[in-house]
Amino acid sequence: MAEGFVIRPGFPESLRAQMGASYFEAFAGKIGWPLGGTDLGPEIIAGSLDPRFALTAVSRDGARALGIAGFKTGQGALVNRLEEQMRARFRGMSLLWRLAVLSVLERDLPEDQLLLDGIAVHAEARGMGVGTALLTAVEAEARRRKLSGVRLDVIDGNPRARALYQRRGYLAEGTSDLGPLRHLFGYRRATSMCKAV
Repeated sequence: MAEGFVIRPGFPESLRAQMGASYFEAFAGKIGWPLGGTDLGPEIIAGSLDPRFALTAVSRDGARALGIAGFKTGQGALVNRLEEQMRARFRGMSLLWRLAVLSVLERDLPEDQLLLDGIAVHAEARGMGVGTALLTAVEAEARRRKLSGVRLDVIDGNPRARALYQRRGYLAEGTSDLGPLRHLFGYRRATSMCKAV
């Protein structure tokens, strides 16, 4: 526990919409337009979230979502039902191009590592240590699962996140360049970073 918030596994259904909105806001520059922008994106993400693959920061009274960290294992990922949610809202070529675009962002599951599937901190909770607390909880989850470490990708347009990961002992292991697709996703390259736990 930390001042003003609690870190917990999963989230109650009552906070699903708040968690989805926070996650969408954090990654809207990358995934917003294929999900229909702010009109549909937060709802699609909220419906896709699987609490079994989430660690969350909530207010001490449990009424407000302050942040979420998702992870991916061989059993699933935080954003588990995205295609199902999109099929409920888009049809034909509109659905196909959106799914094709999002498939570019898929990452292989690292062997013997936990893959961080994004950390999102609600605007009102920034500067309270929520991101650091969530990252600590993800590392503890990897240890609990007897995995060797945590792997994540950070985009070049997010130096604040990269600085946090470096302070926490994450080391850059490689960079992938989007080439011409950078215009679609709003970033040029992503750096893969790992930390042994």
